[in-house]
Amino acid sequence: MSNSMPPPLPRPHLFGLLAGLFLAAALCFASVMVTRTWVHLKESQLIQVTGSARKNVRSDLCVWNGVLQTEGKTLEEARAKFEGDQRRLVAFLTAKGFAKHTLSPVHVRDITPRAKGSPDADEDQVPQRIGYQLLQGVQITSERVEDLPNLAAECLKLLADGVVVQTSGIQYIYTKLPEARLTMMGEATDDARRRAEEIAGRGGRAVRELRTARMGVVQVNPLHGTATSWEGNNDQSTLEKTISATVSAEFSLR
Repeated sequence: MSNSMPPPLPRPHLFGLLAGLFLAAALCFASVMVTRTWVHLKESQLIQVTGSARKNVRSDLCVWNGVLQTEGKTLEEARAKFEGDQRRLVAFLTAKGFAKHTLSPVHVRDITPRAKGSPDADEDQVPQRIGYQLLQGVQITSERVEDLPNLAAECLKLLADGVVVQTSGIQYIYTKLPEARLTMMGEATDDARRRAEEIAGRGGRAVRELRTARMGVVQVNPLHGTATSWEGNNDQSTLEKTISATVSAEFSLR
């Protein structure tokens, strides 16, 4: 005859008690979360949104920079050639309708074999002067934004007369940018309000008034460009440009 005891019978009332406790805890937690969410929505009186504005503009000013360059074996020879080349350049610019220009001071450089790229130049040897080079900057600022760019290409015609003019391209500037900033700030703020009204309306709220507005960095890009930078882009390489601005706005709700 075996002395082992039979296993204890399950206690249904114990499991029922534990299940009831878990259910009560879950209901309590859900009630707390719903209450906290309702309180958060009830107490939220502000909404922050970002609005934007874009505007396509055409540059109204352009700047052309060139450098007149002459050389001679002696300083006197270089100076004489420079004076002749300068007269030809000024006459050329005047004939093209750009009599108003700015000439910078003349800069004189020594011409050495090393400067000429001679492979025999010794690094420890003091280079010997073999001639002189005279340089003078020329700048034209004009509102003729379509005519001035053609000047750079036409300067090549001066080479036929032995006049060397190096050009560094055209800068296109939109001078009304400060005024555009103010206008676009208002447009971006209006866009921010529309976005705030849409978001608030979906939550059963309504926008009351603007509390704060902070303008972001203005970006000036080539036409239809969307590039951004922390310091702000300021494209001067294209005639047509796109200006974009953003505003971070805060509105009160009701």
